[in-house]
Amino acid sequence: MVQFHIQTDSDIPASKQLFDQIHFAIASRQYPPSHRLPSTRQLAALTGLHRNTISKVYRQLEKIGLVESQAGSGIYVKAQRSEGLTKSSSPLLAQYPAAKNIITKSLDEILAQGCNLQQARELFLSEIDWRLSCSTKLLITVPERDIGAGQLIANELEQSLKISIELVSLEELPQILEESNSGTVVTSKYYIKEVLEIATPQAVRVIPIDIYDYRAEMEMIKSLPHGFCLGIVSISSGILNVAETIVHSLRGDDLRIITAKTNDKNKLKILVRSAQTIISDPASYSLVKEAILAERDNLIRSPQVIRSDNYIGSNSINLLQRELGLGFVELD
Repeated sequence: MVQFHIQTDSDIPASKQLFDQIHFAIASRQYPPSHRLPSTRQLAALTGLHRNTISKVYRQLEKIGLVESQAGSGIYVKAQRSEGLTKSSSPLLAQYPAAKNIITKSLDEILAQGCNLQQARELFLSEIDWRLSCSTKLLITVPERDIGAGQLIANELEQSLKISIELVSLEELPQILEESNSGTVVTSKYYIKEVLEIATPQAVRVIPIDIYDYRAEMEMIKSLPHGFCLGIVSISSGILNVAETIVHSLRGDDLRIITAKTNDKNKLKILVRSAQTIISDPASYSLVKEAILAERDNLIRSPQVIRSDNYIGSNSINLLQRELGLGFVELD
């Protein structure tokens, strides 16, 4: 049973207090559609108000269309017409028609837990506000030794998410979070343990992402002829070290491998002159092509350049879009 509390010492008239409390009970579905409201006699006994005052409140509720009087039966909560709800709904519901059902179901479940409508509203808003604050600052972090991989992540996320991104080393992260404890930290799943140790005490959200597995490139490497010269170019020294290890595990000394970071112009020039095939990460691809063009007079035959796929998987991009409240963006 709905509990009514009329404060006799309040500046708000008792009839207004009762009107607001019944209105709220209907809005929060404590009094659902078709529910029979207490009679004026019952409500007078519950609240101590005169029956005439209660009758006046019921007439006001009926006037605004929340209740209806059925002769000889009583006062009932009026079922709202769906077309009336549609007219007063947000235009966004036309764009996302399933959203209303999801919101209604979630709200019903929250109310069933014992929350009232105001508390449910605060829960929704606190979650939305938290996600908005997390979206205002996106930090990419990796160890300083592999900052190139962090740059790859940052480049691809900026292109996909269209938001401002800051790259910080894992060593700098504690100080950055001390200065600003809002935002979201993104890192490779390989560093998630270290990042959580830093971020968890600051109550900052951390999202690990999956990176490209280079499966297609490994299959290609297996098929290369004996004595072949393979070049690998990246902005990340960590990726180059891992790539070198993988190639040796696949082919041993059967292949000659040359690696170069894009900022090492001399080594990149040697690689372009020597390699028959070059594997490049997306961020380095245009620089490799420029290096080949600059060395064209010294090349008997231009090397084949293979641009690897994006460093971050599409599932991770979609996860970030959802968690940051950005929706889903179609990827190239």
